[in-house]
Amino acid sequence: MKKGIGNCSVGDAFDNFLLIKGSSRGVASNGKPFLTLIFRDATGEIEAKLWDATKEDEELFVPEQIVKVSGEVNQFRGKPQLKIFSVRPSQPTDGVQVSDFVEKAPVEKEALMEKLTEAIFEMKNSSLQRIVRAFIKKYQEALLTYPAAAKNHHEYVSGLAHHIVSMLALAKELHHLYPQTNKDLLYAGVILHDLGKIKELSGVVTTSYSLEGKLMGHIPIMVEEIGDMAKALQIEGEEVLILQHLILSHHGKAEWGSPKPPLIREAELLHLIDLIDARMNMLNRSLEKVKPGEFTERMFALDNRSFYKPLFEEQ
Repeated sequence: MKKGIGNCSVGDAFDNFLLIKGSSRGVASNGKPFLTLIFRDATGEIEAKLWDATKEDEELFVPEQIVKVSGEVNQFRGKPQLKIFSVRPSQPTDGVQVSDFVEKAPVEKEALMEKLTEAIFEMKNSSLQRIVRAFIKKYQEALLTYPAAAKNHHEYVSGLAHHIVSMLALAKELHHLYPQTNKDLLYAGVILHDLGKIKELSGVVTTSYSLEGKLMGHIPIMVEEIGDMAKALQIEGEEVLILQHLILSHHGKAEWGSPKPPLIREAELLHLIDLIDARMNMLNRSLEKVKPGEFTERMFALDNRSFYKPLFEEQ
């Protein structure tokens, strides 16, 4: 592939294939319809407007359609926007496929699975280990494929497993620093905290929220699943309740989606580890797209801040 859309700067011309991630209809002030299109490739995504859109355009330019786009990268309200000169659906002779346009984790699935298995073998508490092992067996294929979110962080193929494995590395180091913490509980919380997203999200290509995801969310989904799994394995005891609390509280605050705040030491640590890994993933990927001496685009999930890349980083 040529230069990806995520690596384009304002003023750059663009003439290449892109995947439509999202498409919505609007009406301009002059009464004419237009389409807001979200394009993506393996390097990133960008918004575009298709003005004076016809009924045929609405039927052609739908999510998961690959299109050939010619245009120029402009800026609108502080964010890049692609000005479309021409756009057409791809043809079989173009030799492109959906998998070409999907960002993937920088770590292979096999390596991610190996790290998950290592963590499970380190666990000494039989109840927690059995619950975690059963969930890995139940959801292994989806776990190694799904993104960790629809947007913002780890929103790519295998992003969920990549997020979990990165958090496990943080948990291991923090347990060495704070040996009073229960490593088994922390590992179990890390591995299971976002597993409900397999039901909350629709998939990996044009990720959206399922009906269950919209009405319940991944936190209540997983709390319920842990209870069901414990019953199926005939596991009783405080570990099940405590593990459910870790899942219930891992977003930290009610306004961030947690029904309860962390009330257990390992729950507090899980929340902080989750926050660190999500924010570093967002920052690293945004900073990769700018040169030293430049600012990133504003990031809504980071209080709409724009981050500076110091000049000495190029040395």
